[in-house]
Amino acid sequence: MTYQMTFRGAAVPAEPGQSVGAALVAAGILDWRTTRVGGRPRGMFCGIGVCFDCLITVDGVPNRRACLVPARDGMTLGDDAGDTVGREDGDAGHV
Repeated sequence: MTYQMTFRGAAVPAEPGQSVGAALVAAGILDWRTTRVGGRPRGMFCGIGVCFDCLITVDGVPNRRACLVPARDGMTLGDDAGDTVGREDGDAGHV
């Protein structure tokens, strides 16, 4: 059974057990946000939840680590501007 997610208006397939980040990379999508300073593209880097490069909005919730979020059927994925990093509740503290 293949799941269907939506990213930037396009359908993205995902397999059960796959992370959102893995599904995006498998679909050829290598970046989905830009850095706050310099606007550099970011996507998967470490793949284990340490670096926070893969932040993405999932079903309206910002700052989720794409490498850790399990793919589900019907998910809507969006861009994250990179303004808040470090905590999933969106509080960047003194970053």
